Amino acid sequence: MKAFLKALFRSRAGTFGWTCLLLFVLMAVFAPLLIPHDPTTANLTNRMKPPTISWLELGIYPFGNDQLGRDILSRIIMGSRITMLIAGASVLLGGVFGVFMGMVSGYFGGWADRIIMRLADIQLAFPLMLLALIIVAVLGPNLTNLILVLALTSWVRYARIVRGEVLSLREREFVVSARAVGASAWRIILLHILPNVLTPALVVGTLELARVIIMEAALSFLGLGVQPPNPSWGRMLADGRTYMTSAWWLVTFPGLAIMLLVLSVNLVGDWLRDYFDPKLRGRR
Repeated sequence: MKAFLKALFRSRAGTFGWTCLLLFVLMAVFAPLLIPHDPTTANLTNRMKPPTISWLELGIYPFGNDQLGRDILSRIIMGSRITMLIAGASVLLGGVFGVFMGMVSGYFGGWADRIIMRLADIQLAFPLMLLALIIVAVLGPNLTNLILVLALTSWVRYARIVRGEVLSLREREFVVSARAVGASAWRIILLHILPNVLTPALVVGTLELARVIIMEAALSFLGLGVQPPNPSWGRMLADGRTYMTSAWWLVTFPGLAIMLLVLSVNLVGDWLRDYFDPKLRGRR
């Protein structure tokens, strides 16, 4: 941990990324305690109220109100919980499935490798956003379907990267020795190969997290993601796009939240890639 923190503090981008990501995670975890107002309750007396800069009103509606009088700050805070939940669950499900398929494909080879890789090629040849739109439109826009769809679009990258790692690992001395003493294939995969592919899978997972966040926001923007009255950053952008000239705060603050979260995740992913790659450690 000491070496990890020392390497982290040497990188300004990594420190910024980890700090922002940690703040977003804490905001999502403690969202019910942080929101100053109910994010779903309409109050037409405060409709389209701009952000306040008066010290007397500071902290009441600092990000302004939307077209229904709801507090934008409260909706952004509560929306972070929904976004992190969807993105985290999707990356976890897609990562577990993709790592498993990649290890099976790389270790066993043969017909299993051909089938899995052809499925991966077919999915990569299909636009992921269009695939997600079709599946969500057929199954219905709810939280469970959204998580499953986003996980389905992310497993391929894990599978292809893990397969390449396994192809080199299965011929290494420790794997050959385990096979020579009679260890079963699944024991070798779980005890000898899996620990060696977790690092590249972790790096891929951080980069996939940023892509999934953008896809979730895009689906919500199109009306196929998180449904009202639950707050969603993408839905807030969709609701505020018709008021951009008269109420800039409706889209500015949700857009900044998406930008900062995606930027922090990408910075963390880049730093993890450099940290775990011995060829790049000396360049930081």
